[in-house]
Amino acid sequence: MATPDGGFRDRIWLGNYGEQVACAWLRAQGCRILARNYRARHKGEVDIIARDGKLLLFVEVKTRREGAKIRGFDAVGKDKQRLIERGANSWLRRLGTRELPWRFDVIEIYVEDGEKPRINWIRDAF
Repeated sequence: MATPDGGFRDRIWLGNYGEQVACAWLRAQGCRILARNYRARHKGEVDIIARDGKLLLFVEVKTRREGAKIRGFDAVGKDKQRLIERGANSWLRRLGTRELPWRFDVIEIYVEDGEKPRINWIRDAF
C-alpha cells in the first residue's frame, strides 16, 4: 500500500490496518469485539478477542500484500500458536472460567492499492 506521496507503508502500519479491517469485518458478521492487541503478563498475546454468540474467539490477524509469496496462515507456526494460547489462557483466567466454548481463528487480510481488502476467515485454525 502506497502513501499519498508514492512511498510504501511499513509493516507496522500494514498490520494495524489489517486488524482494523478484521475488526470491522467481524462486527459485520455479528461478532462483538472484546479486546484488541491483548497482552498477557507471561508473554501471551492475542490480536483480537471477540464473541460470536456464546462462542469466544481468539483471533490472529495476518495481513499481506496481494501476491505475497507466503500466505498469512502459514506464518502462524507453533511458536506463534503458543503465544496465542498463553494469551487465551490469561483471558480465560481473568473471566474466572474455562466453561465457555472457545476457539482459535486466523483471519488473513490481503491488500492491494486501490482495491477493497480481501478477507479469508479460517475458523478453528489450530
